[in-house]
Amino acid sequence: MIDPVTLAVLKGRLEQIADEMDATLFRAAFNPIIAEAHDASHGLYDAVTGATLIQGKSGLPIFVGAMSSAVKMVIDKAARDGDLAPGDVYIFNDPYEGGTHLSDFKLVRPYFHDGEVFCYLASVGHWHDVGGNVPGNYNPVATESFQEGMLIPPVKLCAGGALRQDIVDIMAANSRLPASLIGDLNGQINALDLGARRLEALLGEFGADTVASALGEFQARAGQLMRAHIADLPDGTYSVEDFLDNDGIVDRPLKIALDLTVAGDRLTLDFSRTAAACAGPVNISRATAIASIYVAIKHIFTDVPANAGVLEPVSIVIPDDTLLAVRAPKPVGGYTETILRVIDNVHRAFALAAPGLSNACAYGTINALSLAGHRTNGARWVMFSFFGGGHGGHPEGDGLNHGNAPISTATIPPAEILEAAYPVFFRQWALRPDSGGPGRHRGGLGAIYEIELLEQNADVFLFGERGRFQPPGVVDGDSGAGNRFFYEQDDGLARPPMASKMVGIQLRRGQHLRLETPGGGGYGRARERLPEKVAEDVRLGYVSTAAAAADYGVVVDADGTLDPAATAARRAGDGT
Repeated sequence: MIDPVTLAVLKGRLEQIADEMDATLFRAAFNPIIAEAHDASHGLYDAVTGATLIQGKSGLPIFVGAMSSAVKMVIDKAARDGDLAPGDVYIFNDPYEGGTHLSDFKLVRPYFHDGEVFCYLASVGHWHDVGGNVPGNYNPVATESFQEGMLIPPVKLCAGGALRQDIVDIMAANSRLPASLIGDLNGQINALDLGARRLEALLGEFGADTVASALGEFQARAGQLMRAHIADLPDGTYSVEDFLDNDGIVDRPLKIALDLTVAGDRLTLDFSRTAAACAGPVNISRATAIASIYVAIKHIFTDVPANAGVLEPVSIVIPDDTLLAVRAPKPVGGYTETILRVIDNVHRAFALAAPGLSNACAYGTINALSLAGHRTNGARWVMFSFFGGGHGGHPEGDGLNHGNAPISTATIPPAEILEAAYPVFFRQWALRPDSGGPGRHRGGLGAIYEIELLEQNADVFLFGERGRFQPPGVVDGDSGAGNRFFYEQDDGLARPPMASKMVGIQLRRGQHLRLETPGGGGYGRARERLPEKVAEDVRLGYVSTAAAAADYGVVVDADGTLDPAATAARRAGDGT
């Protein structure tokens, strides 16, 4: 039995190892998606099952959840090959067993202690370009994974500590930006090296048996705490559904449905009513779907330790024929859009079961936008980035303005970094008025981005969502504003025919794009919002005077001065 003080110390020390691995890669990476946006993650995983033991606090939680399946792939391969050795590092980006999409490269290293595998260290990062039909790899019209990039199965990148240069050469030859690829790869290798050194020091100080016991205790406590939380919920089945705009190929909505059942101290999440696998790249693998459920539950039960124990009392039903459990070669490049809808549905179902527990939906799309071309000197450039929006109102207050998607703790690359790296100029980077969903607690605001091209020509593509189905509110809160995208052509501004996805956009120097991202959904009835808060929103420019009157029943002058008598009369006249 480990005393509580030692257990707390070991928890902090183990988490620090993962955090240092995160920081090492963020500082060493070549591409802004990792270096600035922190689209990467590190963790420690069980030596037998691959289950999550420890995750870093700075990386993407969705990666940590998916990496459990990725590590199990390596465990199984090593067992088949029978040649696992100290210093081995496996690399792969298989999105079907290992989760996510082809841009996310996983490196997995066994950590040996006294001749036995104690655990696995893992690193995953979003590489800038890995081939495929479009620069940056978010191909919204892909119909098979071969059109999204190169697929590397688990292979040994390092054998006994020796780098296999032939593997590096193969990957570099399949990227439009090989220098960026090699830089990110070396950053991940070094992060794993540091993790191994830190773990060796920890085991030397406390002993392998003590650390192993602590890891087991962390998982047991997570499961115990989850069961206690579930037992506090009212038994019953809570059903919700939402839709993706389309799959980029067929302009038809795709349903993602959840039936959440609470029975004692167990949960069942049943996605059987979800749409079948589709032609376009909004499919996801089962590993990715389970990882997104893990992330959603951790958002709700924040005090539960982040490890595999979170899902111990949870049963997940995902039929093989749905778009949440596809196999190769179905395209999965836009996995981010689909897992955000899964997370939204989990939040909404919990809001039905316990209204004071969950928040309204966030903006629900990363808006993967890419501009690519050649500079005057002939050098290729590829700007790939994602953009923020509003988070949902919650039981304690308003949603966050212009945050990042709730699949991660990543940051949105700053305008200064993007302008320094690429031939673009941001004409506007601002909050989007009236985009937050009305509610007792207002949804956070989306943003407006206007990007002007400074080079002669560029090819552009967008992979987004929420163009036709706005982010829902909860507990009678209203939806946030939907996604809107415009691009300049010689005859004026145009919009994508499929609302949120398009390839083949051509820009000339001086032309621009305009992206208006969604706001978050509202929490609670809008007419219950304090008039003084609405007046403050007007003064801050978050809400227009027209929206204050129409959505909230609050009369405010143009300068933000509240008219209490007119407000009372308007609300009384509306029956509120």
